Formats: sequence, C-alpha cells, structure tokens
Amino acid sequence: MSIAERKQEEKQEMHKRILDAARKIFLEKGYEKTSMRNIANEIHYSPGMIYFHFKDKSEIFQELHKEGFRLLLAQLKILDTVGDPFERLKAVGRVFIQFAQDNKDYYNLMFIVDEPAKSSEEGGFQIAQEAISHLMELVKECQAAGRFQGMDVEYFSFMILSSFHGICALFCKDRTTSFQNRSNEELMKYGYECFISLLEKG
Repeated sequence: MSIAERKQEEKQEMHKRILDAARKIFLEKGYEKTSMRNIANEIHYSPGMIYFHFKDKSEIFQELHKEGFRLLLAQLKILDTVGDPFERLKAVGRVFIQFAQDNKDYYNLMFIVDEPAKSSEEGGFQIAQEAISHLMELVKECQAAGRFQGMDVEYFSFMILSSFHGICALFCKDRTTSFQNRSNEELMKYGYECFISLLEKG
C-alpha cells in the first residue's frame, strides 16, 4: 500500500469514527445540546481534529441523515423489479418497518431527532425528498393499474408514509408497552397487515 493510499484509508477511518460518535451523542443529547467538543471527547480527540473533517455539527448531522436514507433507498429500490405496483407498495411498507427494527439509531436520526429548519433550506436533506418521490411515483403506478382512483397523490402518499412512520416511531421510542399482550414484532407485523387490509378494500 502506498503512502497516499494509507493516508486515504486513515482519513476514511477517522471519518467513520466521527460519524459513529456523533450518532451516539445526537441520540443521547439531542441536536441542540450536541457540540463538536463532546463529539471529539467521545473518541478522545481534540475538537480541531473534528473540524478538519466537518465544518460544524450541522454538516455531521446531515451526513448521518443522508447515510440513513441511502441505506433505506438501497433496500427499497431492490423492489423495483416487482411487477405489480400494489404488491410493490405492500412490500415497501414491510421493508420500511424492517429497516426501523434493524436500524433504530438511524431511524431516530432520520425521522425523530429535531434539527433547525435552516438545514432543509440549504438543501441538506434532498435525499429525503428522493424517498418521498419514490413513494409518490409508486402510488401513481397503482392508480394507473386501477387502484386508489380519485385520491390526490400527495395526500394519499402522505397518509401512507404517516402509517409507516407511526408504526416505526412507536417502536423506536418504546411507546408500545401499553399493548401488554403483544410483542413489538407482533404489533408491527400484524398491525401493518391490518393497514394493508384497509388498502385492499379501498
């Protein structure tokens, strides 16, 4: 390995360590109480080292946000080969819910931890829009195949996403304990199947 290759590998490793530490701190403290200093403290480096890789905590947060959506989109796009759009839509929900179960930290950062709105205005979260557009195009395909006639695409997509997110958020924030006779897995799986039954009747 050349010196340049070794330096690049070290840079990538440091980049990953910073993101891993930041993910932990953002989830523990929330966005407002997270600082470059406590991210640096988590990995026993000086804040100056963190600034060498990221200009501020907003840039770190946006990178984590995009990283999570890249993982989710990669899983959703595998379903593009499913021919029937309604079957694909049902599968999208299952993948979305499984993603939250398997990637609780990412899900909380992507959908639950607050960050000042200015970041959205700067275009930092365009990849989230890609995920929403992916869902809306799928709804349009379902309509072209004869389902959900007369439904406004944006409103209907919002309703579907809200249903996915509601199931996932209750799980990720440990708000399912009131349902004492059912496990998280049962609630998420069969609760979603109830939602699917409503869509099939629509």
